[in-house]
Formats: sequence, structure tokens, C-alpha cells
Amino acid sequence: MRHLKAHRKLGRTTEHRISLLRNLATSLINSEKDHIVTTVPKAKELRPFVEKAITLARRAQHLSGDDVQVQKVHLRRQAARFFHAGNRAFKTEQSRFRGKKGEAKDAIERTAGVKAVQRLFDELGTRYKDRNGGYTRIIKLGRRVGDNAEMAVIELVDNPKELAAKG
Repeated sequence: MRHLKAHRKLGRTTEHRISLLRNLATSLINSEKDHIVTTVPKAKELRPFVEKAITLARRAQHLSGDDVQVQKVHLRRQAARFFHAGNRAFKTEQSRFRGKKGEAKDAIERTAGVKAVQRLFDELGTRYKDRNGGYTRIIKLGRRVGDNAEMAVIELVDNPKELAAKG
């Protein structure tokens, strides 16, 4: 019996699997084309993972009441656990050691996880404000030449390219 065995293990330990899903989610959200190419089992595991994060961003659009800012910060922090690297990273190794103490802050940029959370709440939350789920689509591509793995594209629906094609 398969009780309480809902997800695929993808041949990895729990920590590695969660890290893989966070990396894929960060890549999908930060992608300029709103899609990534991966294997079918990974895409099927990624879909509910990303949709839960988008639902948190969508929920932030519908907030009302006295403590809206507190609730938005709470939702952002909840969504941050779906992505890697919520800290800052240096652009170059030399910029860390250049100049006085305060000058190194100019050379700091946000990492991919922070950019993903920002895009999630600024752009995707408003894009899917009126949509009740189904934010992603999986399109099967066939099999990869090297190892015959079944490949798929996972993409965000209602992306600007798709809307332009509709007219």
C-alpha cells in the first residue's frame, strides 16, 4: 500500500530533492521567456511546488484591513521558502575588498531567490489576480537523445508572448 507516499523521490535524498525543486522554481520564475525545459517527472513535481508560491503572491493582491503591510511581509516570507538564496551576493570577488568599509555595499546585488520573490509578488501576483489556480502548463517534447529521458517544457500560462499571439 502507498499510504502517505504522495510525491516522486526523483532518485535523490530529501534535502537534495527540495534543493532541486527550489532551483527549478527559481529558474522558472526568473526566466525571461516564462518557461524551462526539464524531464517530465521533474516538471510534474515542480508544478504544485510553484503553484503554491504563486497562490501566496495572488493572496497578497486581495488583502484588506488594518495590518495589510504585516500580512504582505508574512506572505513574502512564506513564499521565500520556495526559492534559494534570500541573501545578498557580491558581483565580483575584488569588489569585496576594494576601498573603505562602506564602499563595498555599492557592489552588492540581489541573488536569484530574492529576484524571484520580487517578480512573484510584483508581476505574477497581479497577472494571476483573477485566476483560481492552473498557473502552469506542461508540454511534452519527446525523448532526449543521450539517455532517452522523456523531456517536457513547463511554462507559466498567460505570458506576454502567448497573449500577443492570441491578438
